[in-house]
Amino acid sequence: MTALLIDTAPTAVPSAVPFGTELDRYEFTADEIVVHEPARRSTIGAVIPAYNEAGTIKAVLKGLLRQTRLPDVVHVVVNNTSDRTFAKASKLAGEHRVVRRGVEQTTRVYVHDLGALADKKVGALNYGFRLVRGADYFLGVDGDTVLAKDAVERLEAEMSSDPRIGGISAIYTVDNVTPRGPLRRFLLTGQRAQFAAFNMQNLLRGRNMAVLGGQASLFRMSALEAVMLAHHQRDPWVSDSEVEDSLLSLQIKSLGYSTKISATARATVGGMTTLRALDGQQVKWNYGAIDLMWPGQRGDTRGQPFHPNLRLRWMENVGMLVNATTRILFGLLLAGALSIHAFEFSPIWLVPPVVAMALNVRIAASMRDRTWRDVLFAATLVPAELYMWIRVGHFVRAWSKFLSRSRTDNWAAQAKAERGSGWAYLSPLVVALVGLAAVAWMWTTLPLDARSVVLAVGWPVLGVVTVVQTLFMLRRLVRRHHGLRA
Repeated sequence: MTALLIDTAPTAVPSAVPFGTELDRYEFTADEIVVHEPARRSTIGAVIPAYNEAGTIKAVLKGLLRQTRLPDVVHVVVNNTSDRTFAKASKLAGEHRVVRRGVEQTTRVYVHDLGALADKKVGALNYGFRLVRGADYFLGVDGDTVLAKDAVERLEAEMSSDPRIGGISAIYTVDNVTPRGPLRRFLLTGQRAQFAAFNMQNLLRGRNMAVLGGQASLFRMSALEAVMLAHHQRDPWVSDSEVEDSLLSLQIKSLGYSTKISATARATVGGMTTLRALDGQQVKWNYGAIDLMWPGQRGDTRGQPFHPNLRLRWMENVGMLVNATTRILFGLLLAGALSIHAFEFSPIWLVPPVVAMALNVRIAASMRDRTWRDVLFAATLVPAELYMWIRVGHFVRAWSKFLSRSRTDNWAAQAKAERGSGWAYLSPLVVALVGLAAVAWMWTTLPLDARSVVLAVGWPVLGVVTVVQTLFMLRRLVRRHHGLRA
C-alpha cells in the first residue's frame, strides 16, 4: 500500500500564502490523510512444455487447478511427442471455475500440439510466452512437476513484495515414490539428497538462486521483455544453449534484477530411475554450465566466468574435482602401501568420513518431507558414497565432451537415454578400469625404493588436501539453517 501523509500540525502559515488567508480547518479524517492505491489483481500466464509426459501431465494440470491462487490461463505446449500426452491433457482443457475463500476464480486451459519442433523445449517455452504476452507474470512448469496447493500464491506474494525480483523459483524435490527395484529406489533417494543440498546452499546465500529452473519458476514479464531488448533476442529463451534456464537467469541478473528461490513455495518433480537416463540429464546440465562458465565459446552466448550467478557453478566443479581427486588418490596410495606391506592404520583417517556422514545426515534432516530412506541413505555413508561416484562419472563425461569440442545435441542425447538407448553412460567406468590397469602395471615396474618415495610424498599431499576439505565440510555442518527447510 502506498500512503500519502499530510502534515496536520497547526503550524504557522507559510510565507507563500498571502497575508490574511485563513485555512478552513486544521483537522483531517483518516481517509483524507491516507490515500489508497486502487487494488489491482496481477495476471499470471502458466506455460507447460510437455514432451512425452502422458504419465504425469494430468497430475500436473490437476495440481495447477487446485491452487489457492489459480493462474489466469494455462497453456500446455506439447512438442516432439510420441505418446498420448495431448489426448490426456485435452481432457482437462476448457474453462474451470472454483471458489477459494469465498471468492470465485476462473482459469482456462488450452492444449497445443506443435508436432516436431526443432527447438524442442526452448521452442515450446517461447511459443507459450507469445501466447501469454501481456500478463504480469510468466509461470513456467515442467510436464512432470506437481505444485503444492499454495505454491502459486506464495510465489506471487514474494514477487509482488519486491519489484527488484525478476524471477523466483520454487523449492523443488524429487517425487517421494516407492518404485520397484533397489536400483530405482537408490537413484531417486540420491537425487533427493542432491536437490536438498543444492536448495539449502541457495537458501543460505540470501535466497539468491543462480538458476531459475524450468521445473517451477515465476518470472516478471517486464524482466523477460528487458532481456529480449538488451540482448537483441526475439524470445526470452535461446536454443543455442544447453542450459537455457541458466542463461536466462544470468541475463536477468545482469540487468539488475535479483533471482531468488522461494522460502516457502514447493514443488515435486519426477526423478530419473535408470543410470542411463540420469547420465543423460546430468551430463547435459554439467556441459551447459561449463559452456557458460568458459569464456568465448559462442559469439552470441559468450561465457562469463566471473558473473555472480556462476560462482556457485565454479564452486560445484572445483568441489567435484577435489572429491574425485582425494578418493582416487586415497585408493591408489592404499593399494600401493598394501602391495609392499607398508600400510599403518591411523584413526585420524576416520575423521573425514564421519564428518561427511554427519553433514549428509544434517542435509537429510533439513528436508521437509524426508523419509526413513533419506535418513538411512545419509547415515550409512555407503549409498551416498556410491552416488558420489556416479556424479563423478557425469562430471568427467561433461568435461571430456567440452574439452574435446564435441558438438553433440545433448537434448537429443538425453531424450535417447530416457528411451533406454545408448551406452555412453558406461564410458567413465571403462576408462576407470583401463586407467587402473595401466597404473597397476606401472607400479609393478617401479623398484621398491621408487615406490617408497611415491608413498612418502603422496600421503602428506593427500593429508593436506583432506584436512582442507574436512574444514570446509565442518563449516557447512555447523552453519545455522535459520529454520529453512530444503
